[in-house]
Amino acid sequence: MMRHNPRKRFGQNFLTDRRIISNIISEIHPNKEDKVVEIGPGLGALTRPLLETLDHLDVVELDRDIVERLGKEFPEDKLTIHTADALKFDFSILGDNLRIVGNLPYNISTPLLFHLKQFARNIVDMHFMLQKEVVERMVASPSSPDYGRLSVMLQYCFGMEQVFIVPPESFRPIPKVESAIVHMFPLKQPIAVAEDEAFFSEIVMAAFSQRRKTLRNTLRDFLSPEDFKVLEIDSTMRAENLSVTQFVRIANHLIP
Repeated sequence: MMRHNPRKRFGQNFLTDRRIISNIISEIHPNKEDKVVEIGPGLGALTRPLLETLDHLDVVELDRDIVERLGKEFPEDKLTIHTADALKFDFSILGDNLRIVGNLPYNISTPLLFHLKQFARNIVDMHFMLQKEVVERMVASPSSPDYGRLSVMLQYCFGMEQVFIVPPESFRPIPKVESAIVHMFPLKQPIAVAEDEAFFSEIVMAAFSQRRKTLRNTLRDFLSPEDFKVLEIDSTMRAENLSVTQFVRIANHLIP
């Protein structure tokens, strides 16, 4: 098998630890009829064991050298390769009941998670390997140091849990950070419904724009002292103290 040199511009760190790979597959627990989509298959560390069970697998890969390599290794009736940037890929074209998996490039993980959010209705669940620090932010609770915009925006749509830690030595080249597996699943019933999701996102972004400042300062362009009283929210708190539901209440309150 020809050698592939990891490319920094694609954020490539290839998973090589067989025990970790086996644990990830066990956690995904694929059934042969499942509609699984792998983002960034790389050298096929997850692709091969997935195809031992699945009837068919879709993969999204930007690196044309890897696309060529995968095309030679797997037959077209088993593996469909979408040569595309996952940040721009329309996952809805693959239909519904998608199970999305992948060792996501850490340099684009946050924008990619926001991109996938818009396809929540097409998704059953997702299993990703991410930088541990990012996973901790995703699953963080209000009033904890890791709680922020990413926590609020993802928890609005998804239930999430950190499954297990992956040490740096499990990759080639060895990254400088620890990784973690996260399991995500769209909420059947949202915690609260934002009447305008784009405006809700704007409020959350403004609130966290200066983490150390109080809501009275960060949301002064949106909320008056009277608004805080009506909402029963203490204006001297910081954004990190508010729940997803409270952010939704603020956004909905401001819509005429």
